[in-house]
Amino acid sequence: MNKAMILVVEDDSSVRNLITTTLKTHDYKYITAENGKNAIMEASSYNPDIVLLDLGLPDIDGVEVIHRIRAWSNMPIIVISARSEDSDKIQALDAGADDYLTKPFEIIELLARVETVLRRYHKTEQILTEGDLVIDTASHTVKKNGEPVGLTKKEYELLLLFVRNKNIALYRETIYERIWGGEYMGDSRTVDLHVQRMRRKVGWEDKIVTVYKVGYRLEG
Repeated sequence: MNKAMILVVEDDSSVRNLITTTLKTHDYKYITAENGKNAIMEASSYNPDIVLLDLGLPDIDGVEVIHRIRAWSNMPIIVISARSEDSDKIQALDAGADDYLTKPFEIIELLARVETVLRRYHKTEQILTEGDLVIDTASHTVKKNGEPVGLTKKEYELLLLFVRNKNIALYRETIYERIWGGEYMGDSRTVDLHVQRMRRKVGWEDKIVTVYKVGYRLEG
């Protein structure tokens, strides 16, 4: 199983570097944003498994960033902020944050919070349904109208990626990095062939549509 992709939203370069170095050391993949506008853009483009979000951003307050992400996604969000008042914590959690960590923080606590939120998030979605398709993430099985669907490991991971990001256009670069775990080199054949095989097996030729000059989107 690939390690989670984490979006780090932090305008302080020293704190950002501390977090990303820690994530890299523990084999997490990560992307970064230094302000709220870029955070929203990266969240929609890369669909990370979790967001680590500072509230005191230079352009958009972090609480507003939470509101905007929650308008289209339930991706886990952990706030990491110097704001320590209970009112700030309540405001962030009410907006949709999953956890709140106050600066300064211990690295071991940050990692523990990340693992806990990720486990909780994936546990709640053990059984996924999309139309006539049922996906059991515990047993890695897929059934269509009650009948098993034979997918390869990569095809199964592709299916999960689309279902978890329904109605969101996924760039080929994002798909490649999330499924194959490496830097996209501009050759779309690997992504295209796997998407074509997967959607044919599950009967979603018309449900997973090609987005011109972007990639693919699961409609529903």
